[in-house]
Amino acid sequence: MSMKIIKPGMLSQFQDGGRWGYQSLGVSVCGAMDLLSHQLANLIVGNTEDLATLEITLIGPTLTFSDSCCVCLAGADMQAKLNGKPVTRYRPLIISPGDTMTLPQAKEGTRAYLAAYGGFAITPLLGSQSTYLRSGFGGWHGRGLKAGDEIALNISLPTTSSARQALSETLWNKRIYLPSVLGIWASRKSIVRWIRSEDWSDLTTESQAAMHKTAWRVANDADRMGFRLDGPKLTLRTQKERLSEPTTFGTMQLPVSGQPIVLMADRQTTGGYPKLGCITSVDLPILAQKKPGDRVRFMAIDLDQASALDAARQEALKELSVQLTSMRHCIADAAIPTPLQED
Repeated sequence: MSMKIIKPGMLSQFQDGGRWGYQSLGVSVCGAMDLLSHQLANLIVGNTEDLATLEITLIGPTLTFSDSCCVCLAGADMQAKLNGKPVTRYRPLIISPGDTMTLPQAKEGTRAYLAAYGGFAITPLLGSQSTYLRSGFGGWHGRGLKAGDEIALNISLPTTSSARQALSETLWNKRIYLPSVLGIWASRKSIVRWIRSEDWSDLTTESQAAMHKTAWRVANDADRMGFRLDGPKLTLRTQKERLSEPTTFGTMQLPVSGQPIVLMADRQTTGGYPKLGCITSVDLPILAQKKPGDRVRFMAIDLDQASALDAARQEALKELSVQLTSMRHCIADAAIPTPLQED
């Protein structure tokens, strides 16, 4: 059972929840840029949230499948089609042997996530299947996918067309309710909530006002490491010597250029620039779904508000997992484990 890459797209790579516990050794966490879409793709297809998904950026791949399986797409609208017919996002999809999936380009958003039931047969490195492109390790040989790559899947589904059709109809008839608190339409939003840090007070009054009045443009050199924001130059009242400190996903730094940088999934482990604040975890998907040229505005909230938002989203994910129990059982009952294969 395998998925073969006919066309790789702009950047298609495997990511999971990240490679945690090794930042003290200089190893970046990595992981999915839009963690929510990654989690939803896994939950809906019947997986736990920690299995790797294929992160697809702007221009997607063309894929063929050698056997039957179950997949789910979440995140950006890549105008996906299966054998020429449109694919519905946020639904489990039964694949038959020889099927071809195309994901031409993002119509809305930037990053889509493809999950396969049982996961992809990728050997974990330091406890994670995530790809770290800058160091060339993890994921599929430490790189984005190329034409001709063939990735094994851990589990296949029924071999007869009648059994696959019956399973497909059963799954389609099951309702999936995605509450608004999950924020699955992140690509349509432009307001990003953030928490100010102690370095915020070092900005001039004019720069503080500009921070919240400006519709910041995502710069052309934005990537998985960080999003530079184009807009008015922000200045500090006084320059201070600062020690390097650990960084987090969403940290907003202010380099000497005066143009803020938001650190993303492939961020460095430490940094010495002033930290203006941090993007709330619930709004990181909004930023992750932006591409160069898109604009965002920032709205400050306090830590208690951010914690409440995060708790509400986590509770919604737990409720969704319970809601999907019968669907998960239907897929599991039909699953056929495949022999263990190494990448």
